[in-house]
Amino acid sequence: MTKGDLIKAIAKKAKCSKSCAAACLNAILDEIAGALSKGKTVALTGFGTFMISKRKARTGRNPQTGEKIKIPARKVPKFKPGKQLKKAVK
Repeated sequence: MTKGDLIKAIAKKAKCSKSCAAACLNAILDEIAGALSKGKTVALTGFGTFMISKRKARTGRNPQTGEKIKIPARKVPKFKPGKQLKKAVK
């Protein structure tokens, strides 16, 4: 499912226009991204939790040359599904 497909499904279920559904979806995604960028966790009960995970600095290899390279520490987004989502997928 693409973002466009999701917008169509939201518009149909909410009985609103596609532009309204797109604005709502974009607002939700912007708020989640904004909260994560501030280091906050976003918990949607039953659906799951979005959080930030910290990766340590490490040494890797360039696959073309075999040369060792340093990979810096960084923060990455992480998602943990909730119980209801897990049940729905089974």
